[in-house]
Amino acid sequence: MSMVAQLTHRGLAQLAKQYGGLMHLRMGLHDMVVVSTPDMAREVLQGQDSVFANRSSSFVATYLSYNRADMSFANYGPFWRQMRKICVMKLFSRKRVETWDSVGDEINKMVQAVATKTGSPTDLSKVASSLTSHITYKAAFGTNSREGEEGQFETILQEFSKLFAEFNVADFIPWLSWIYTKDLKRRLVNVRGALDVFIDKLIDEHLAKKSNKNSKDENEAAATDMVDELVSFLDEGADHENIKSTDSLSTFKLNRDNIKGLIMDIMIGGTETVASVIEWAMTELMKNPEELKKVQEELSNVVGLCRRVQDSDLENLTYLKCTLKETLRLHPPIPLVFHETAKDTMLAGYLIPARWSVVINTWAIGRDKTAWDEPNAFKPSRFLEPGAKDFKGNDFEFIPFGSGRRSCPGMQLGFYVLEKCVAELVHCFTWELHGGMKGSEIDMSDNFGLTTPKAIPLVVVPSYRLECAL
Repeated sequence: MSMVAQLTHRGLAQLAKQYGGLMHLRMGLHDMVVVSTPDMAREVLQGQDSVFANRSSSFVATYLSYNRADMSFANYGPFWRQMRKICVMKLFSRKRVETWDSVGDEINKMVQAVATKTGSPTDLSKVASSLTSHITYKAAFGTNSREGEEGQFETILQEFSKLFAEFNVADFIPWLSWIYTKDLKRRLVNVRGALDVFIDKLIDEHLAKKSNKNSKDENEAAATDMVDELVSFLDEGADHENIKSTDSLSTFKLNRDNIKGLIMDIMIGGTETVASVIEWAMTELMKNPEELKKVQEELSNVVGLCRRVQDSDLENLTYLKCTLKETLRLHPPIPLVFHETAKDTMLAGYLIPARWSVVINTWAIGRDKTAWDEPNAFKPSRFLEPGAKDFKGNDFEFIPFGSGRRSCPGMQLGFYVLEKCVAELVHCFTWELHGGMKGSEIDMSDNFGLTTPKAIPLVVVPSYRLECAL
C-alpha cells in the first residue's frame, strides 16, 4: 500500500521500466496486471479480446453507474452488446453526427468569445471545457433547455469526475471501508440524488413530447436529441438478466437507470476527454512555434485568410491531422484503461486468474522507445511517413481510444470536435504566451484522474488574424 502514489500513468510507466511490459501488483487484497508495451496490448486487446473484455469497476464507479447499468462499466455479454449497438447505431452514427448543429454553433460562439478577449490573457482550459460541455449537453438534451439548467448539470458532472478519480482504500482492503468511506458515501449519495432529480425530469419531459407527436416527418426525426433516442427503448420494468445473444435491438428495452448511466457515459466521455486534448494540442503548438507556423501556413494555403474553416476543408488539412495525432500519442484522453479477466488465461507464459484487473497504460505505450523514434518529442511529421500509425485500434503502438470490443464508440465525433476546434483557434487567431513567457518555459505537468488535464492551465493572449469579419 506504500506504492499507492505510484498508481498513475507516469508512476506505472516508471515501474514498467524496471519490471517490464507485463507487471503484477498486489495492492492489499486486489491483484492488478499492468500492460505497458504494444506487444502485450495486442495480445490482450486482439489475441484474447473476449477473455479481457470485462471491465473492472471500483466502489465509486459501481455506485455512480447505477450498479453497472451503463455501457462503460457493464461486463461483456448480451446486455453490453445491445448497449453498444444503441451507441453505435443510434447515438454516434454518421447520420446523427451530421445533424448535430450544436458542434458548429458552439464553435462559432467560442470563436466570438475569444475574439472579444483580443489582447487580453485567456485561459484556454476554460474555453475548451465550456465548448465541449455545451456541445454534449445540447446533443444529449436538446437546444431548448431552460436557462440555468446547463450550469446545474455542469456542477453535477464536475463532482462525478472528481469522485471517479478519488482514491478509495476500500477497493483494496474492503474491511477498512467503515473507517474511510463515510464522507465519500455522503458525496456519492448527494451527487447521484442530484442527477436523479435532473435526468428524471428531462426523461419525463421527453416522454410528454413524444406522446404529443402522433407522427414525425424526416426533418423532425433528424432533430431528435439523444434522450429522444433513448426513451424510445424505455420500459420501466426492463430486466436484463435473461437477455440472449439472438435478441434483436428492436425488442431490447432500457430502464431509467440504464438511460441515466448512458447519459453519464456520454457526458463524461464527451467533455473532459476532448477538452483536455484541445488544451494539450494548443500547449504543444505554443511550446513548438515552428510547428504552429506550419499548421497556420497550411490553413492559409487551403482555406485562405478571407473566410473561416468549413467542414469540407478538414480532409485537406493533412498537417493539422498529424499535429492532433501527435497530441493524442503524447496525451491520450484516458491514460489508463481498465479491463478484467472473464476466466483464467495464460498471457506471455503467465497464469492470469479470473477477475484480476488488467490495466492498459496507453500513455506509456504511446511513448514506448521500441515503437517510436524520439518518443518524448513532439514531431507531427512522423505521421507523414509511409506506414505511419493510426489511432483507430489496429496499431497497438497508438491506442488513445482503446481497441477491440471496448474501444470508444464516440471516437469519430470526438476527433471531429477536436479537429474543428483546433483548426478554428489556430486559423482565426495568432497567439502569444502571457507575461512574456517563452515556449520552453511552459509547465507540461498534468493532473492524474479519469483524464489528465494540464496541472497549470494554459494562459495565452489572442489576436484576430483573418482579413474577414467574424
